Amino acid sequence: MAARIILVTALLALASSHALAFDPSSLQDFCVADYDSNVFVNGFACKNAKDVTVDDFYFTGLDKPASTANELGANITLVNVERLPGLNTLGVAMSRIDYAPFGLNPPHSHPRSSEILHVAEGTLYAGFVTANTENGNLLFAKKLKKGDAFVFPKGLIHFQFNIGDTEAVAFATFGSQSPGLVTTANALFGSKPPIPDYILAKAVQLSKTTVDWLQQQQWLDIAQEYRQRLVQANSDTLGSHACML
Repeated sequence: MAARIILVTALLALASSHALAFDPSSLQDFCVADYDSNVFVNGFACKNAKDVTVDDFYFTGLDKPASTANELGANITLVNVERLPGLNTLGVAMSRIDYAPFGLNPPHSHPRSSEILHVAEGTLYAGFVTANTENGNLLFAKKLKKGDAFVFPKGLIHFQFNIGDTEAVAFATFGSQSPGLVTTANALFGSKPPIPDYILAKAVQLSKTTVDWLQQQQWLDIAQEYRQRLVQANSDTLGSHACML
């Protein structure tokens, strides 16, 4: 009897772990994120439906290029639940990536989502690296031109590099309201507190002096994942909503 109870408990735990591996499912039409709630849940608590407005589902600015005047020559305009409250529980997000000539979206991964990239302008070299295999970590990479799309599987390290001498633009779509971002170099050499240098030196086969130098660098995050309350872009937008109502 005891063994049977243990088996049932283990199966329930396994089922629960799989259920929690995805964004929470909607049990109503929408669950607009309440940024001011003190309730801790997987995602955000719902705003009172009486307080929901059309602007909770609205984001503007994806038509405007972001500044690429940085060391990497790239910038990301992220539209996730942190910036668009209406995405809460819907399981989707997106971003615009701008690349200067020879700009780089550096190797990174999204722990909670796969990604599909669509090239809107320019030419990119993009790819991902597999998990460990008996043949090593395999690189799948391809030159992408305007109109092409490329998929990056969930959790795998991937990148995009503008191989053209003109600016490039791409749009990415994610299967999570909050896909997460782990930039490989930042995580290894810019963690707080830092990973002990003797561990990194052995892991990446570099001298401690080199590792110490790398840890002293300012590692750039081109995807500013911060909460930005949405505001109306201009009075014309306000007027268009009034007309629709």
